[in-house]
Amino acid sequence: MRTELASVTWIEAAGLARRRATLAVPVGSTEQHGPHLPMSTDTDIAVALAERLARQVRDVVVAPAVAFGSSGEHQGFPGTLSIGQEAVELLLVELVRSATLTFPRVILVSAHDGNAQSVTRAVGRLRAEGQDVLAWGPRWGGDAHAGRTETSVMLALAPHLVRLQAAEAGNTAAVESLLPRLREAGLAAVTANGVLGDPTGANAEEGRLLIQRAAADLADLVTGDRGRTAAE
Repeated sequence: MRTELASVTWIEAAGLARRRATLAVPVGSTEQHGPHLPMSTDTDIAVALAERLARQVRDVVVAPAVAFGSSGEHQGFPGTLSIGQEAVELLLVELVRSATLTFPRVILVSAHDGNAQSVTRAVGRLRAEGQDVLAWGPRWGGDAHAGRTETSVMLALAPHLVRLQAAEAGNTAAVESLLPRLREAGLAAVTANGVLGDPTGANAEEGRLLIQRAAADLADLVTGDRGRTAAE
């Protein structure tokens, strides 16, 4: 079975509908990730995890990624493209309403924390309508943005996109202490290079372990939810 929706025909999509396939929608962003990681970092991670889900769990199809998110706090850095919380929420609501005409279940695989409120609100609205929708995001731990954690993950996924020679520590203070100023004036007010944390020491092996754990957690959610639904 093809696992990428963009590569199938409508005839093949009808077959997926008969199999009651689950659609996994990667939800990312186009935003700065320091001087060493690409704007596509969150989207690349969301796509990679959705693709691993499709390889691990039967009858999962991966949608084209939602590559724009709520990233207004990063707008002080060139290249960031943000559509805001309301637009993200509406986009996801309309997307899932459309998707469930073919796919009975949708899971939003979100790798950008800035989308969390929009995703939560969208899922609440959709479930109130009776839609079968889940949302999931990786719980990496570690530093907050473009630090060792995300850099290690990107070294495992797409090392050719990482400018490791440009990696440097940003603001390493506890994120909680930075939030008031960050919310008031954006990320540029608390970090000159766009990094929260320290990417030095990042490595691909650490990234592979993080991806493996996250992918297993995602697969457990989907298979467990399927089992609960079947038993109800």
